Amino acid sequence: MEALDRMPFKAYKPIFEKLEKIVDISALSKEDRLRYDRSIRNYRDTLATLSFAKQEGLEKGLKKGLSKGRKEGREEGIEKGEKRKQIEIARNMKAKGFTSTNIMEITGLSEREVEKL
Repeated sequence: MEALDRMPFKAYKPIFEKLEKIVDISALSKEDRLRYDRSIRNYRDTLATLSFAKQEGLEKGLKKGLSKGRKEGREEGIEKGEKRKQIEIARNMKAKGFTSTNIMEITGLSEREVEKL
């Protein structure tokens, strides 16, 4: 009761609603109480099952996403490495006096990329 004295009046409502539910439950017959307990158990089991399924789904999705991300990252890294190698070869060819046309044909670089070298 001391706690109620310190609480604002607005906070009383949820407390009294909970007390009302407790009183209602205790007034049930034995059969009704068993049915009520069973329904509460079923409800909690359903919540637990849904929570587990959601968590499992999140974990599977994360695992799949990480795997896909790694694959894409490797592919991107390979592409960047190939591009760097093309540019390195093109620079060496340019230093040796190859024409821009020959450099483009051999390396696969565009005219604009060869001009930037």
